[in-house]
Amino acid sequence: MLIPSIDLMGGRVVQLEQGERLRVASDDVDYWVERFAAYERVQLIDLDAAMGTGENTALVERIARRLPVQVGGGIRTVEAARRRLEAGARQVILGSALFAEVDEGGVARGAAQGALRGVLRGVVRVEFAQALAEAVGAESVLAGMDSRGGRIAIQGWKKTIALAADEAMAQLDPCVDGYLYTHIDGEGLLQGFPLEVAERLRALTRRRLIVAGGIRSQAEIDALEAMGVDAVAGMAIYTNLLKA
Repeated sequence: MLIPSIDLMGGRVVQLEQGERLRVASDDVDYWVERFAAYERVQLIDLDAAMGTGENTALVERIARRLPVQVGGGIRTVEAARRRLEAGARQVILGSALFAEVDEGGVARGAAQGALRGVLRGVVRVEFAQALAEAVGAESVLAGMDSRGGRIAIQGWKKTIALAADEAMAQLDPCVDGYLYTHIDGEGLLQGFPLEVAERLRALTRRRLIVAGGIRSQAEIDALEAMGVDAVAGMAIYTNLLKA
């Protein structure tokens, strides 16, 4: 299944290369909402909230009332997840909030404390994931696993932790409906998603698996669907490489 993406920054619909370089910007949010109205699912990400530079809450909620969206970006608490669902989101995507860093003394640091020195490795915040599932229902939760160089990236992709998606999935499986795996190395570059990665991840879980990052063609989407994997596309749609 193709899932078109709406990424918000400063009240505009945007597309970034690898989360940094602005490639596409549109002030006509309603145009994209109408264009994606026929889709079974649309991905809606508040990039400002993800990066900690602001938020587009009112706009996110307005879109969630009009489209069947899975919403992510800056959702770090049970309360925030609940608010998004109450506003109309079908599912919430949590990334950084599901992971923590462990310092030299073995103390877990929350994602918001990532600037501390002495960080060695990453761990899954299993107790938080369990509490979230109990509060809003596991069927409402997608685990966002953004990967750069084989390691999970947090804090709006500003840093990576020594934890691979493969390791995290085994611990998160009881607490989520599925996974959104973003291949940052190819995000926005239109060079294609590494199908071997999708195949490897598909073998690790029976939960829903969605991938993003570099997807550029219908043939690619068809190949992923044959594996039982859904595909998020953004840049390819906004640059008219992929018809949607």
